[in-house]
Amino acid sequence: MTVLDAGPTTPALSVAMREGSRAEHEDAEGSTFMSELLDGRISEEGYAAYLRRLRGVYAAMETVVRERSDDPLVAAVHDPALERLAAIDADLDHWAPGADHDLAPGESPAAATYCDRLRGASWGGALVAHHYTRYLGDLSGGQAIGRVLDRAFELDGAGTAFYAFPAIPKPKPYKDAYRARLDALGLDGAGVDRVVEEVKVAFRLNQALFTELGERIDAYRRPARQD
Repeated sequence: MTVLDAGPTTPALSVAMREGSRAEHEDAEGSTFMSELLDGRISEEGYAAYLRRLRGVYAAMETVVRERSDDPLVAAVHDPALERLAAIDADLDHWAPGADHDLAPGESPAAATYCDRLRGASWGGALVAHHYTRYLGDLSGGQAIGRVLDRAFELDGAGTAFYAFPAIPKPKPYKDAYRARLDALGLDGAGVDRVVEEVKVAFRLNQALFTELGERIDAYRRPARQD
């Protein structure tokens, strides 16, 4: 019996996004600033500088996603329970009380470039790529950052609202359902490739934030403890 070649099949979108961006993901995670943060060696000033950059990014993304929520691709992932802007503001009140939450013009070229990319996304699939990169990261590795901060600064939960998702008590089932919605979008091979390329861009933009912060790593390191 002759077996016919069915030809190439389109990979599941969620798998393609994860596997296709693995190198960029690892590069971002391996940055000096992120390594120091995960080791509990970043100071209050340094962490506030990180949060302020994230605030600009999330303000841009959450505004654009709400504005485009009638796009079928964006609608598949849009969920107000994920939004982080209010949580970031609450954390900044803890880490930098009384300070302006907004970045000054020119303070962070990396954050400005990231925001411009989000606002300029002309295709819903590009916004899906950024949504996935940020929020599934927050529900995954971001949880480890929250635990590190809580332990290193003995916070007892204070100042870590960014990593708390009260409406999502069990991240794993939520992430599984999120990936299932991605896979149900029905994109063809070219569409999958476009999303994967934008996920790579998103990770590179995140790495640029870490690189920018890393340029001041000596100023952002916590003083060594004197036991």
